[in-house]
Amino acid sequence: MKRTAVAVMATLVTTVGTAAIALPAQASPSTAARACSTNWGKTHKHAGVMVHTLVRGVRAGEHACFDRLVVDLGRGRAPGYRVGYVQVFFAEGSGQRVRTKGRAKLLVTVRAPAAESFNASNRHLVNVAGFAQFRQVAGLGSFEGVTRIGLGLRVRAAFRVFEVKTASHRFKLVIDVARH
Repeated sequence: MKRTAVAVMATLVTTVGTAAIALPAQASPSTAARACSTNWGKTHKHAGVMVHTLVRGVRAGEHACFDRLVVDLGRGRAPGYRVGYVQVFFAEGSGQRVRTKGRAKLLVTVRAPAAESFNASNRHLVNVAGFAQFRQVAGLGSFEGVTRIGLGLRVRAAFRVFEVKTASHRFKLVIDVARH
């Protein structure tokens, strides 16, 4: 009797396990929401101090839950930054208003000067056509050791900011903006 019960249990476990493997994986809306945990907040984020590390470039990428902006910097110390929503963008130095696409405006201030090879006043730094959240990435200029980038967004959304130090001792400032 015991052997029969063990054999039945083993068959049941194998059958259930096979059935679970054979079923297609479908994420429920609640599972998808948990996978896209972007509860980062919409308030200003800032850290660090001014450094001599140079801003060398800007890139953008799309992820499942957010659009990402990466500011590439040179070697040295991690730069200071301030990222937050504003009503209007202004050009560094001249103070002239800079119009951008999008209903929301996220100002990225990097406390580091721009490298000569980086055009910090280019109003279209990165092509973000087709992105879910990003509408325009505008260089607002570099003046007195501070570089500003205007990020035009579809809507005001939660965002996070963090620094990454690469193996070659360069820094990246990463800004993720939630798609929801």
